[in-house]
Amino acid sequence: MCSVMMEEHHPLIYTELPDHRLANVTTIRSSKSDYHRPQPYHLHRLHQPHLQVQRVHSPQPQLGLELRVPSALDAYHHLQHQHHYHHLLQQQQHQQAHQQLLLRQQQQQQQVEDEAEQEQTHVTCLYPEILALIFSYLDVSGKGRAAQVCTAWRDAAYQKSVWRGVEAKLHLRRSNPSLFQSLVWRGIKRVQVLSLKKSLREVVVGVPALTSLNLSGIYNVTDVGLSHAFVTDLPTLTELNLSLCKQLTDTAVGRIAQHVKNLETLRLEGCSNITNTGLLLIAWGLKRLRRLDLRSCWLVSDQGIAHLSGLNPETADGNLELEYLGLQDCQRLSDEALRHMSTGLKKLKSVNLSFCVGICDAGLRHLARMPQLESINLRACEYITDTGVSYLAEGGAKLSQLDVSFCDKITDSALQHISQSLYGLRSLSLSACPVTDDGIKRIARMLADLDTLNIGQCRHLTDAGLHTVAETCKNLKYIDLYGCTGISRAAMESLMKMPKLATINLGLGHVAVR
Repeated sequence: MCSVMMEEHHPLIYTELPDHRLANVTTIRSSKSDYHRPQPYHLHRLHQPHLQVQRVHSPQPQLGLELRVPSALDAYHHLQHQHHYHHLLQQQQHQQAHQQLLLRQQQQQQQVEDEAEQEQTHVTCLYPEILALIFSYLDVSGKGRAAQVCTAWRDAAYQKSVWRGVEAKLHLRRSNPSLFQSLVWRGIKRVQVLSLKKSLREVVVGVPALTSLNLSGIYNVTDVGLSHAFVTDLPTLTELNLSLCKQLTDTAVGRIAQHVKNLETLRLEGCSNITNTGLLLIAWGLKRLRRLDLRSCWLVSDQGIAHLSGLNPETADGNLELEYLGLQDCQRLSDEALRHMSTGLKKLKSVNLSFCVGICDAGLRHLARMPQLESINLRACEYITDTGVSYLAEGGAKLSQLDVSFCDKITDSALQHISQSLYGLRSLSLSACPVTDDGIKRIARMLADLDTLNIGQCRHLTDAGLHTVAETCKNLKYIDLYGCTGISRAAMESLMKMPKLATINLGLGHVAVR
């Protein structure tokens, strides 16, 4: 117990101190009496200075100071309020901590899900079939690099679907059986021989399902070597390129016609020893042939075209399935050859007669009677004039491509015939023809589907013609202006505004518009 000293004028003393003898009571001592009133002390056992005596001041002067003693109930309510506030604060802190914990758990769960999703969508997790589909779009070197990444990629890269359509380019300088085994394993059926020192038969035997064989430029290929290679039938071979194999003759052609009967494409460009007899053998044996290129076969004449057209039924039925016939630079052909074509080759869609100096206007009258014909190349046929073009136009030919470049007798009159009848033209080549702005304007206004226009070295053209082209040829994608000296920068700028134009050829290089 502790006593508190007070001044004389203060009648009442308040104290609340715990005593070791009265651990559970509070003592209130008054100066006027010695009465002691114990109270429960169940809240705190320590001195509480915050429970101060509240003094009530009276407006009138009094003899003594009146003190109001707070009851234990007031103290209890105050402590209860403090306890409630503390409890709410703790509850709020717990809620915040719980929310932070939930947020961290959600973030961790999202991270786990993201990682799982990344693992599921990663390229290494794709099925082999999907990998093979992706690898099929790579070039040959890319396919090889993909096969070196891992075992799964190697297995996928060596699936046959990945190598479909790929042409293997080989240097056959020595015998290499493992090379052909690798080609068979990958399913490669197209082979181009870049150099040959061994027997050609190794290729034919090593790749039994061969579909395409390219021997172009192999000068040491002879009739004997080819005959040794084609000993048995090759039913899968459909494409054969013998361009510039200058030692080959009609004998080699006969062996091909005998053992490669399913051939659809045969290229003999530059095989200058091939004659009409070779064409007779082709007409006899290659009934499924669709594309035949005889460029610069100078010994081929009108009679050979008659064989192909099936006009000699006692010897051959002809190659009536032909869709393309390349006769570029066959100097011995005349208008009679075109008559044979129009009679027998009813499925012919494209013919190349460029540099055939024996072709004249009369021959084009025969071509005009071939409604299935879509493309005619008369480049540098020096005897073709406006009259021949009028035959094509008046005959109702449904041409989409026409090339009369370097035909120096083609003028604006020919362009007038074209603009009045050949509405389906998409590609027109007039390079080095003496045409003017008037002819080009007619073409531009009437040929709405035109997407390719070659007018290089047309020195009479000016800005007027090109402005019309820019305004009306909305589908134009390519234009050749090489050597057009009468065109200014303003005309070029107008062309650059064309909606679909992609390329302008100025000779020094192609200008990409967009």
